[in-house]
Amino acid sequence: MRPSGAVNARTILKLAKLHNTSNPTLIFPTVYTSSIEDMRAAMAACLEAMQASDLIGGINLEGPFLNPSRCGALSQKHFLAPSLSAFKKLVSGFEDAIKIITIAPELPGALKLIERCASMGIRVTMGHSDATYKGALAGKKAGATGATHLFNAMRPFHHREPGLAGFALLDEDIYVELIGDGAHVSPEAVRMVFKMKGPNRVLLVSDSVKGKTGKPVMKNGKLMGGGLTLSECVPLLIKMGIGPEEIRKAAHDNPLRYLGIRS
Repeated sequence: MRPSGAVNARTILKLAKLHNTSNPTLIFPTVYTSSIEDMRAAMAACLEAMQASDLIGGINLEGPFLNPSRCGALSQKHFLAPSLSAFKKLVSGFEDAIKIITIAPELPGALKLIERCASMGIRVTMGHSDATYKGALAGKKAGATGATHLFNAMRPFHHREPGLAGFALLDEDIYVELIGDGAHVSPEAVRMVFKMKGPNRVLLVSDSVKGKTGKPVMKNGKLMGGGLTLSECVPLLIKMGIGPEEIRKAAHDNPLRYLGIRS
């Protein structure tokens, strides 16, 4: 769930209620890249929502330490070079609320920042990235544990350079986020991911940017985000050939284990 535009706690709680149709255990709203001031304002709203509802489990930061060449639907004008000083300016006062952050591991300074985040207990997922296979491996060695919305906004798999996508599929430890709306990732690729990663390393995400629209959000022919809740993705995933137990694990058990909430 990615609140967009001007956001306040009331909006976040409204979106959380919308996504609560299948009674998820927790929801982690994503603050995506904008100016540090705007991101901090969004985090303040998330923190207020967390204090008002047990449904909000923490904050997911999508950036701003991302690769402009893989910006996807995000505006690259606010992307920042990874540095501990910029990170401190961004997260000061919100350290305990931030649970996940996406970082492009190939950027200069990224590995030190990944190490810092991991030492703070923040899960680092690699994404919006042009990382090679070796670059992704270096990210894992620094402390990254996941890949953000696999295949989207990252270097495509190539038979001579598998990149981050290939690394995430092959590495047994890495968790992979997967958008299960049938638009961001083809049914064939979805089946491949579940077969390669097994039942315990797939994390289903909605990537919803404007609440429940019933279809992916498009702009000028470009995918901008999802428009389905996870519960609405379930019948689509079943049609793709994914079993109900696999779906339950990917939507519920695996995220809780990934975040250290449940073993």
